[in-house]
Amino acid sequence: RARVLAALGRTKEAVTAYRDALARRPDPRDALDLGELYESLGMTMQARESYGQVRELARRETSNGVDDELVLGRYEADHGDAQQAVERLRAEYDRQPGTEVADALGWALHRAGEDEEALEYATTATDGTKGGGLRSALYAYHRGAIESALELDGPARRSLREALQISPAFSPLWAREARSALAALGDPPDVPVPG
Repeated sequence: RARVLAALGRTKEAVTAYRDALARRPDPRDALDLGELYESLGMTMQARESYGQVRELARRETSNGVDDELVLGRYEADHGDAQQAVERLRAEYDRQPGTEVADALGWALHRAGEDEEALEYATTATDGTKGGGLRSALYAYHRGAIESALELDGPARRSLREALQISPAFSPLWAREARSALAALGDPPDVPVPG
């Protein structure tokens, strides 16, 4: 419910819904999402507090047999140590290669400055011919940001547009970044049509 409220721009209600969810059943994914919502609202102290909960909640869940490597990898990539995220997510991908882990590993590699390899995983996550193909705004954004870093402007424009077409408010934090990146790329150059 909190994610839907955040996507609808009802941020005050989303914050309340996340807090209620965390009070009922503490979950590191919700703590991460709440931290990103706080960060998008400029509430840095609350974001830091929420991010601090991610590791603690994951540690508790791990002691109960829950595998939280993916959420910890996502957290480290964006809010901690990108290199640690790469190591964690490589191990997770070796254990269970799949679309979600491929996307997270590609993003962690990008955040660690390894864009060539990052694009391979981002493509795996988003390309149906490579086993991915799930229409995810977040995955398309990740791919577009990586393509942009590699100066692949045309593909980056396509991926970023796709992310915003799938869901213009896919993330309180990253949708704004997608719009900024797309604006920075500008319009494609005019190319004369052969005639």
